[in-house]
Amino acid sequence: SDVCSSDLAGSVGMAGATGAVLDRSLLGMRNLIDRSLAEVRVTAGLPPRLRAVRLADFLGQVSATSSLDPLARECSFSVSPVDPDIEVYVDPAMLAAAVGNLLQNAFKFTKRHSEVHLNTSLTADRLLIEVEDHCGGLPTGTPERLMLPFVQVGEDRSGLGLGLDICRRSIEANHGALRVRDVPGVGCIFTIDLPYLSPGKLAARLS
Repeated sequence: SDVCSSDLAGSVGMAGATGAVLDRSLLGMRNLIDRSLAEVRVTAGLPPRLRAVRLADFLGQVSATSSLDPLARECSFSVSPVDPDIEVYVDPAMLAAAVGNLLQNAFKFTKRHSEVHLNTSLTADRLLIEVEDHCGGLPTGTPERLMLPFVQVGEDRSGLGLGLDICRRSIEANHGALRVRDVPGVGCIFTIDLPYLSPGKLAARLS
């Protein structure tokens, strides 16, 4: 027969597209568990576990976790490049929970066939991580209410409305702040504003 034994057994080559999807799914499952545990820590008021993290590696892992969401929502997803040598002093699990929730929220509300962007910028003492969507803009007065628990806007009311409240608390545990800016008729931009330590100050902090 021309049918190979692996086909008869129902196995699939791990080097192909199916294997890549499985890899992303397993990575997403692992990171989802880590994110859920971090959210439990935030809810319980436990202190952050701060350590030096390479920003590029962190963003790569968060992006990989979210890689299947834009396919399901029929939108595109882009991540701005960052210097591979930049390190930040954060609780990576808590910060990943915040960024992951913001991305999930963006994919949930952005219009189909639009774009979601994950951008970063750095100053002498601040790190900004921005999640930008194309949801069409927010109702009047919404930005002030979005960070409150159990508040939901838009037609999709799935979930409990706790995601942004957990984001805010996760970021504040990292000594940062969460802001939202409405772009009427276009979408909104969520900004994570974190303190940034220069390499010298970071080395002193860790010594």
